[in-house]
Amino acid sequence: MHLSNQSLLVIILVGIVAGYLAGRVMEGGGFGLIGDLLVGLIGAFIGDWLLPQLGIHLGVGIVALIINAFIGAVVLLLLLRLLGGGYYGRRWGRRRI
Repeated sequence: MHLSNQSLLVIILVGIVAGYLAGRVMEGGGFGLIGDLLVGLIGAFIGDWLLPQLGIHLGVGIVALIINAFIGAVVLLLLLRLLGGGYYGRRWGRRRI
């Protein structure tokens, strides 16, 4: 599989936007540029797998990609919150009292 520079840029943009939106919805704040990118990219893979399993097809285009990645990122953050409880619940470097 060959990725052009343009398609790589679209993947990164979709990952950042989806990760940012999921971070805002789930925690009330983003995770920084790299954190949002990672959450969005992993969420895109989860969304690409999960939504067809549920019989959901969002269509084509950049908006459908972002929504798909956003749904996957929210599912990822829910799983991290359920499984990782204590560590995910804390912000980086700060303890909640």
